[in-house]
Amino acid sequence: MTDAQELGITESKEYNTGEWYAEVVKKAGLANYGPEGMSGFIVTRPRGYALWERLQGELDARFKDTGVQNAYFPLFIPESYLEREKDIVEGFDPEVAWVTHGGHEELEERLAVRPTSESIIAPYMSQWVRSHRDLPLRVNQWASVVRWEATETKPFFRTKEFLWQEGHTAHATSEGAWEETMLRLDQYEDVYEDVLAIPVIRGQKPDHDKFPGADTTTTVEALMPDGKSVQGATSHHLGTSFAEAFDLTYADTDEEERVCNTTSWGFSWRSLGALIMTHSDDQGLVLPPTIAPEQVVVVPIWQEDTKDEVLEYAEDLAEDLESEGVRVELDARDERNPGFKFNEWELRGVPLRFEIGPNEVDDGEITAVHRPDGESVTLDRDDVTDEIHDQFDEVFAKLYAAAEENLSENVREAEGRNEILGTIGQHGGYVKAPWCGDEDCETEIKDQIAAEIVMVPFEGDDEKHHPAVLEGDCDCAVCGEAAETTAYFAKSY
Repeated sequence: MTDAQELGITESKEYNTGEWYAEVVKKAGLANYGPEGMSGFIVTRPRGYALWERLQGELDARFKDTGVQNAYFPLFIPESYLEREKDIVEGFDPEVAWVTHGGHEELEERLAVRPTSESIIAPYMSQWVRSHRDLPLRVNQWASVVRWEATETKPFFRTKEFLWQEGHTAHATSEGAWEETMLRLDQYEDVYEDVLAIPVIRGQKPDHDKFPGADTTTTVEALMPDGKSVQGATSHHLGTSFAEAFDLTYADTDEEERVCNTTSWGFSWRSLGALIMTHSDDQGLVLPPTIAPEQVVVVPIWQEDTKDEVLEYAEDLAEDLESEGVRVELDARDERNPGFKFNEWELRGVPLRFEIGPNEVDDGEITAVHRPDGESVTLDRDDVTDEIHDQFDEVFAKLYAAAEENLSENVREAEGRNEILGTIGQHGGYVKAPWCGDEDCETEIKDQIAAEIVMVPFEGDDEKHHPAVLEGDCDCAVCGEAAETTAYFAKSY
């Protein structure tokens, strides 16, 4: 394979989305598929892991600013622990990986490789909480989990093992737990919109699709350019089910023993899949400056008689940017021509390219090229450290605007079953329809077109602890019975 072939993306995002996505992930140096015979696993390369680390830093800072402390719990969960919360057992049993031997010895009790950690964290929280003075208790862990799904591997979107954070809290009241649930949903929304440049919609999952054992599961959903939805993150109000199962109680001010209300909330590297899918194009990866490992690449362009002055100018520029905290790469490779470098850094998603040739040196300028659309602007060299963040903001705004336009143009309404099916079949995206609340109505749509209810909206601006109720007479779009709420139907990753 030639260098040009290695750099080029051969598939089309519009017409061969799955193949295009896999090619971008591989050629942009983000991940490789796992060993033969281990379908469902990936190897995250340093460049892909750098994206996860930056997201981790953004979220971790937000968590700590709101009273969360990090901890770490065992990878393995005794089967007896899982069985103490029956909904967890029923909900995750088909996806649980089990350890039955340690070395050559058969274990007395099977150990689950954590599919989620409520059943190992709640017992220890119950040891740490004695009084109302110990509440609220907030812990979070950064870890991997394993869910043995029988699905085709799609790096970051669908893998048997994936990286995430899972937060767990205990509160004296249901209201306190609900405030926590919404706080974490707010933070997830902020990270999607302010860091990843991806607008989201928010609401809650229908009761039949909520987290096993939860009172309410809230979600942020992101719409991909191919019309499918991504469950961006979830925050669960668990009520007292886990607290009762694991004796998580506290002595109130009146010395009466009461059961805690708990929450859990999680954000995974599925967010990286959404990032890649949303912004990237047929030239390769596209990243917002907020998360890009390199925010700027400086490419000097010289002939032999101008090489020294161009390189000196470019090196000084890179040093100035670095001193201002900009993540900058100087590409002064002698063995590669400028066109190859342009293509390579475009493939790798660097948001801003600075081109430096003899004309820029003579004029005291910089030619800046925006990755999302190739727009070229001329900057004054002396003002570049002041202007660089304006350029980053402009690139970010372009990415967000394109994603926002995709979302706003692809939320449609339907009043009947055939209209739901036809609209999703033709356009994809979200279809809002009145719904009676019966899972059978979702199943009918899912069987026909593999779309599901990804979200039901909250009630009003105060986002009360239940779905929005439809006012007036309205019939379910699927069965024709009285509708209770609005459902957002979509195909999803």
